[in-house]
Amino acid sequence: MNGILYGIGVGPGDPELMTLKAVRIIKENDIIAVPGAAVKDTVAYKIAVQAVPELAEKTLLPIYMPMTHDKKIMEENHEKGACSIESYLKQGLNVVFLTLGDPTIYSTFSYLQKKVEAHGFQTALVSGITSFCATAARMNMPLVEWNEQLHVLPAVHKLDSSLDQDGTYVLMKSGKKMNQVKSILEESKRDVVMVENCGMENERIFYSIPEIPDNAGYYSLIIAKEQDSQI
Repeated sequence: MNGILYGIGVGPGDPELMTLKAVRIIKENDIIAVPGAAVKDTVAYKIAVQAVPELAEKTLLPIYMPMTHDKKIMEENHEKGACSIESYLKQGLNVVFLTLGDPTIYSTFSYLQKKVEAHGFQTALVSGITSFCATAARMNMPLVEWNEQLHVLPAVHKLDSSLDQDGTYVLMKSGKKMNQVKSILEESKRDVVMVENCGMENERIFYSIPEIPDNAGYYSLIIAKEQDSQI
């Protein structure tokens, strides 16, 4: 019998936001894969080890996932990662892959999942709290109410967006293009808040567009609500 590859969401940063199911599966299995060249330096590992200290004693499998838009480089590394994981699955061992937030939302795990499944192995997902839900909770505000729509955009890829639909916009992965994102937000005439590194020790909160720095970090999440909504 082959093992199962689990994609485990560890939440956005606060280890107390990890689910009981995520903690149990990590404890029950010995092979832990993490996206990064050095496992113990990754954000996902640093979150999970606080909730599951015994994680430090398990077999840690680094899966290099470079931050690039070069599809050839991405494909090569995804294939290498899948092969590394499958070497354990073939031995009948489960592999637990740790991913930030939820594994169904813009997750690096999805690329590996498709490859591993295509090679005939079983996978399973364990949901985690998303960064935008955690950010809204941190700001003590609802994301949407009644019949409002929720629009979730990877901002760095949607710099031509006018944010002109009704409802609330969530802009993820905005850091590298923050000056352009701020221009789009100003044109939208929306009320804006941003949390950088939500739930982590270096968390920062910004309550308006002018407060947001152009050099904001990668883990910056923006909530933009219509002005007649309460923020």
